[in-house]
Amino acid sequence: QVQLVESGGGSVQAGGSLRLSCVASGYMYNTAYMAWFRQPPGKEREGVAVIYTGRTATYYADSVKGRFTLSQDRAKSTLYLQMNNLEPEDTAMYYCASHVGPYGASRDIFAGEFYHYWGQGTQVTVSS
Repeated sequence: QVQLVESGGGSVQAGGSLRLSCVASGYMYNTAYMAWFRQPPGKEREGVAVIYTGRTATYYADSVKGRFTLSQDRAKSTLYLQMNNLEPEDTAMYYCASHVGPYGASRDIFAGEFYHYWGQGTQVTVSS
């Protein structure tokens, strides 16, 4: 079965850094779109960063450009999100997602509907 397992969340002060990890199993990691989403308390889920695992191109939401960086270890089927200069507004549950099947109705890689599989999430809390 397909599994995505996130880790690396925690509590930090504003200006601090965290590195999230997502370990994928049950499919060919190198053929998938993978993404990080987040959902702040009481707000809607939003896409944060996306990568096509067979390439180096990455895509970021405007809110995190210049602060967050995607990377991957393809041999370990692991996706990372380095988060620097964190702000209280970054507080959210962060989810790893993967698109590994045929395209559905959505072609928007920042839309949750694009993705087929989700991890359980890891909490990030940033204090002022």
